[in-house]
Amino acid sequence: MQSNSWVPLFPEQASSFAWQVDYLYFYLILVSVAFTVPIIAAIFIFFVKYREKERFATPDEIHGSIMLETVWSIIPFVISMTIFLGGAIVYYNQYRPPAESMEIYVVGKQWMWKAQHGTGQREINELHVPVGRNIKLTMTTEDVLHDFFIPAFRTKADVVPGRYTTVWFNATKPGKYHIYCAEYCGLNHSGMGGWVYVMEQRDFDNWLAGNESGQTPVQQGQDLFQNKLGCASCHAGGDNQRGAKLEGIFGKDVKLVGGQTVKVTDEYIRNSILNPSSQIVEGYQPIMPTFKGQVTEEQLVSLVAYIKSLSGVTPGTTTMSPAASPAPAANTSAPAPAANTATRTNSNR
Repeated sequence: MQSNSWVPLFPEQASSFAWQVDYLYFYLILVSVAFTVPIIAAIFIFFVKYREKERFATPDEIHGSIMLETVWSIIPFVISMTIFLGGAIVYYNQYRPPAESMEIYVVGKQWMWKAQHGTGQREINELHVPVGRNIKLTMTTEDVLHDFFIPAFRTKADVVPGRYTTVWFNATKPGKYHIYCAEYCGLNHSGMGGWVYVMEQRDFDNWLAGNESGQTPVQQGQDLFQNKLGCASCHAGGDNQRGAKLEGIFGKDVKLVGGQTVKVTDEYIRNSILNPSSQIVEGYQPIMPTFKGQVTEEQLVSLVAYIKSLSGVTPGTTTMSPAASPAPAANTSAPAPAANTATRTNSNR
């Protein structure tokens, strides 16, 4: 990445869809110029041509033109529809992560970005990723609203308290690229930044090997689920199971008390842990307690990762389609993948 003292009109293009965003912006600029210049010119021409030449003169009567009115209705309509379609295509491409993506968890906090890889490595204000791979970021915040923005990748998304948001990108060239918080979040907002390091796959593998990983999110979630939060007492299966089944549910529809059907997503699991009585699975009693205030956002991320792993979705390497891989069986004796709070959440359901 070039280091220049001047600020370029457009940042470097370093992701697979950066060119799409730039082309859309160029088109918007072209349309704006194409309308602005003739309108400003017409104002000055009419100002001179039709100025008052004698007081109280009766102006000539001007008749309407069907052709003119049709043209200035159709042309703006066509232009506005091309803008809409272009924006819709860019939005669709940017906010639908591919099924095969490497998932990294990001938690915002005044005033830093904390990232955790599926293999356990943690980073603060830095993010190391391989070039040419689909990277999905699952993000939340511990405090106020933030916004994760990487100009070179032309991608940004609000990081909202109490929910998960996602962005994805595929970096096309190795380099060092700036991360910004694009939402005012307090006194040190301007200092809430960092760097994305895009590396060749071999260099990235060496980086992973050279950094202590500790527990993976799935392992942390499993420890919470089975030991610290006691979720396994209701959700581990067997004769004593009182909570809803967790194996193989991710990405599928579940029926709630009252007849409503919802899809099991990261957000659904998180909500089930913090507000279990709001979504009770049909056939189960509302006996699960809330874990709101008892677990941190990072622990919630681990619990969600563990519960997803019960459906064969493994973060860090590849986010697999839930239907594509078999769900591992959970049992009380053997350590389950990694989920705690979320599982507990489902116990209410």
